[in-house]
Amino acid sequence: MTEKDIKEVSEKINSEILKTQKIIADYKDLIKPISPDDAIGRVSRMDAINNKSVTEAALRQAERKLKGLFYMQDTLGSDDFGLCERCKIPIPFPRLLFMPQSRFCVNCSN
Repeated sequence: MTEKDIKEVSEKINSEILKTQKIIADYKDLIKPISPDDAIGRVSRMDAINNKSVTEAALRQAERKLKGLFYMQDTLGSDDFGLCERCKIPIPFPRLLFMPQSRFCVNCSN
């Protein structure tokens, strides 16, 4: 991987970290408890509880992504950066740009 490629991936990782942190903050606002004193109907309350569960799952996924982004940012200058952790084959550059938190090649991620 060239210096230019590493710089491009680094910029992508940094922008994804900022974007993911904002998404996590938004999700945390959405999963606040629903007060039973709120004047919403029973069906609306059930719908709000269901939406909260979906948002909590999305929050967990975003937190995993952020953890992966920080890991990739920490390993950016190492010799193993861009290599699949399982098979040690280089991860294709377009995959690193599309999913900068990716630690595995396409074959090993399945």
